[in-house]
Amino acid sequence: MEKNKGKLAIVTGASTGIGYELAKCCAEDGFDLLIAADEAEIHTAAEDFRKLGVQVDAVEVDLATTEGVDELYSALNGRAVDALLANAGIGLGGAFLGQDFEDIRHVIDTNITGTIYLAQRIGNEMVSRGTGRILFTGSIAGFTPGTFNATYNGTKAFIDSFSFALRNELKDTGVTVTCLMPGATETEFFERADMLDTKIGQSKKDDPVDVAKVGYEAMMNGEGDVVAGFKNKVMSAAALFTPSETLAEQHRKKAEPGSANK
Repeated sequence: MEKNKGKLAIVTGASTGIGYELAKCCAEDGFDLLIAADEAEIHTAAEDFRKLGVQVDAVEVDLATTEGVDELYSALNGRAVDALLANAGIGLGGAFLGQDFEDIRHVIDTNITGTIYLAQRIGNEMVSRGTGRILFTGSIAGFTPGTFNATYNGTKAFIDSFSFALRNELKDTGVTVTCLMPGATETEFFERADMLDTKIGQSKKDDPVDVAKVGYEAMMNGEGDVVAGFKNKVMSAAALFTPSETLAEQHRKKAEPGSANK
């Protein structure tokens, strides 16, 4: 814990799930925290992390907006960021044409726009100092056309690809970029995405504690990417050799509304 004493980590989407567990990993390892989420539970999470003996600031903010990202950035008060764990993300189940476009845009702006805006602001400062760690929470969903979760899977394909590109751009700067790619994880994701009546929503999922530990260790080791869980490693590898039409049909069977009862 002493090795990271005085260092600062930003963790987004840290109120619950993988983000909460990532922030806990940071705190247990000595990092002070600036955490953010779009719900009041972020303040409860902050109290939990303070009990681990680190300084914690919490911001309840919508990271789908540039204004929200700017508010989070302002909360730094000029402090240097040693690790950025860009985890905030949301899903949206159901047929694309039947969805409200504002909901669709909110997914894109949360998962992509706000994420890369924050990464650019923090990343530039890291490069200027010649040190820093960035972790993106991507997903194995990025390997699969997401029938009945099309926008979400598309955003994760972007993040998976973007993280590899940014890592290569920064390879000689002292700043590392890691992409954590989990599979279905036991979080509030499926409830918030209105997917509890689907097969994937009802299925057994990975433990966010285990997923976060894998991602945190990969970030600290400077690894480029990590797929959490053996089953997910197999699925992501198989996706590389499976026709997209087949993958889309397979996803339909898991994510179609009402599929849990079929």
